[in-house]
Amino acid sequence: MTTTLITNLTEVFTADAAHTVIKDAAILLEDEKIAWIGSAAQAPAADTVIDAGYRAALPGWVDSHSHLVFAGDRSAEFVARMAGQDYAAGGIAVTTAATRATSDYDLTRLLMGRAAEALAGGTTYLETKTGYGLDVEEEARHARIASTVVDKVTFLGAHLVPAGMDAQEYTDLVCGEMLERVRPYVQFADVFCERGAFNEAQSRQVLAAAHQAGLGLRVHGNQLGPGPGTQLAVEFGAASVDHVNYLDDADVTALAGSWESWDPATRTGAAGTVATCLPACDLSTRQPLAPGRELIDAGVQIALASNCNPGTSYTSSMAFCVATAVLQMRLTIEEAITAATYGGALALGVQDLVGSLEVGKRADIQLLNAPAVAHLAYRPGMNLSGPVFRAGALVVGKL
Repeated sequence: MTTTLITNLTEVFTADAAHTVIKDAAILLEDEKIAWIGSAAQAPAADTVIDAGYRAALPGWVDSHSHLVFAGDRSAEFVARMAGQDYAAGGIAVTTAATRATSDYDLTRLLMGRAAEALAGGTTYLETKTGYGLDVEEEARHARIASTVVDKVTFLGAHLVPAGMDAQEYTDLVCGEMLERVRPYVQFADVFCERGAFNEAQSRQVLAAAHQAGLGLRVHGNQLGPGPGTQLAVEFGAASVDHVNYLDDADVTALAGSWESWDPATRTGAAGTVATCLPACDLSTRQPLAPGRELIDAGVQIALASNCNPGTSYTSSMAFCVATAVLQMRLTIEEAITAATYGGALALGVQDLVGSLEVGKRADIQLLNAPAVAHLAYRPGMNLSGPVFRAGALVVGKL
């Protein structure tokens, strides 16, 4: 095995259960994994020593919600929305048409470019969804392409009912032939349970079929108004419910109840349904920010994710999401970083692999061009992304 010591770190935020911060620190890598973390003065010998240049270190971001398989441009829709037009799910059809007209080569190239942008910003573990195909051949094509680029793929055939098609007929297609075709390429299935998309009965049908197929479950829920999405997610034991802008007391209680068997102090027990907040999307759609503070206080495990997509959140900057969560959602910097790392890992079921800097985990580490992780919110909008390690290899920047 080869060992590498990263030293001269001003601080390391581990995102472990105790939100540990180690000052004047070093990290020892052994091939792809973390072998030791502690004071630089007590660092063990290593085959190679890397000087971090007095930067802060934290886990790589785990972006658990994105829509990166697309072509075309919806900037005109954004301009109209900023001028006062309400957001409705129908804009998805614009992207569907452009994406269907794009070749495998170009769609793969576009996806790889977006994944590279995310990696440059510190995202070392990435999920993305289908959902801009909306027919059997296109959804299968998008799932196949995504599986060659990102870490986890979610089937979102239930994104929108195509124009001119009966809603129930399309739901049956999603739950039948479409699900069968995408199954070899995906790990999760999702449904947009929202006005203008899929109602409760249709969403229930999609979740039941995906569960029967052995897929993990996710729900787009409570984004545009109160609705059944969160309750359905908890009922079906979904890994996450995403957006969660409009929650009532019963929704919060249900989410909290799903975590009753989880011990946050040891991070052991049965994980419940993660509430994934998407603050960049909330700003772009001018929806109220998800109640992250209230959810944490109720005992719900939350995640922050980019929701990078062409219509409502065209950014993969997890740093921007963290800054927004601190400045506008009233999370502490430690809570926000943890939600964007360990929270995302929980939402994807990979918390034993990534999401925190702990001995034995994969060495996904980002260094900031700043002396403390607090600068992510202290200096909002500044590009503080420095070198990035993924699985122990330096994949962005130089040291």
